[in-house]
Amino acid sequence: MRAIAMLQNPKQRKLLFSAGLSWLFDAMDVGIISFIVAALTVHWKLSAGQVGVLTSLNSVGMAFGAAIAGYLADRYGRKPVLVWTLLIFSAASGLSALAASFTVLCILRFIAGVGLGGELPVASTLVSESMPVQDRGRAVVLLESFWAGGWILAALIAYFVIPKYGWQSAFVIGAVPALYALYLRRAIEDPPRFRKERSGESSFAAKVRSVWSRDYRRSTVMLWVLWFTVVFSYYGMFLWLPTVMVLKGFTLVKSFQYVLIMTLAQLPGYFTAAYFIEKFGRKFVLVTYLVLTAFSAIWFGGASTEGMLIAAGMCLSFFNLGAWGGLYAYTPELYPTAIRSTGAGLAASFGRIGGIVAPLLVGVLVGWGVGIQAIFILFFVMILIGALAVLFWGDETKGRELSS
Repeated sequence: MRAIAMLQNPKQRKLLFSAGLSWLFDAMDVGIISFIVAALTVHWKLSAGQVGVLTSLNSVGMAFGAAIAGYLADRYGRKPVLVWTLLIFSAASGLSALAASFTVLCILRFIAGVGLGGELPVASTLVSESMPVQDRGRAVVLLESFWAGGWILAALIAYFVIPKYGWQSAFVIGAVPALYALYLRRAIEDPPRFRKERSGESSFAAKVRSVWSRDYRRSTVMLWVLWFTVVFSYYGMFLWLPTVMVLKGFTLVKSFQYVLIMTLAQLPGYFTAAYFIEKFGRKFVLVTYLVLTAFSAIWFGGASTEGMLIAAGMCLSFFNLGAWGGLYAYTPELYPTAIRSTGAGLAASFGRIGGIVAPLLVGVLVGWGVGIQAIFILFFVMILIGALAVLFWGDETKGRELSS
């Protein structure tokens, strides 16, 4: 109910909805590629290794985008960088529909990844700086909940559009956010906190040194470990989810249907995290939801019946995406205004290395004949490492004013 009360503030509601739609389009693009990969595996006869390369290149671009956009947002403002990242990934997504070869598609997915990776830490920082302290964490988790909407939209496109009109049609739809960027230019403004306290003249190297200075080193190490393990597990599991369903013996259309059902479980995962994050704190949400994600991964990897697969997949979506909400709420709160976006961007950038490694590794392991259950045990271990990093090295930021 308090989340609803917060949204009754027209200015904050407009900001959250405007940034949230850009987040939704970001998620839609990431989600669509997982379904397109499953379709291309059938139509282009892609090997498991090629699937891993294609999905990992997207994360390579996201790693570059997160680091660069984070710095640019601290120097030039959150708003202009948010708009430009949206335009970059929309244009690359639309052009992907024209790709006639695997190599061209890989190049365009890298460019799209630059925009995708840059948008997320900038949007979360903008919302975090614009909200009152008592609602800040909840607002960012609600922002992250738009990710579920994007995945649901991607699943609907995959289920209703791709089988009838082909995989190219999904990429054409992915170009639509470019039009939204024109609206976003007028709908949002940089937070007053940033305009007052900005420190735009520092070089990238100076900001990196500040992120790794004695005051923030422990938080930076914790965040980098956390981001790596969360991104590794998420992209390793969810980008392969439709393909895993096919490997378990379901048809392509049936796998899309089941993944859509699993994706719907993301929404209550976000909303419960949004409630708990202001009631019990950031560490409680992150540790609890990550541990439950780990056990859901074990369950999913060993599931054999349709009912068990759907139930385990829904739990995986519920807890993993709730943890993502906590991650985005927590990260900007650990740095001062002058380096907040840089710190968040660098953490996200390092995390994207996990997003590069995991899909490639899964492709290699599947190619070697390693069972799905063994692969998901690996995700179980990685997720627990992230939870332990927060538990022992993380500082609670609930109720703390953002530092200058």
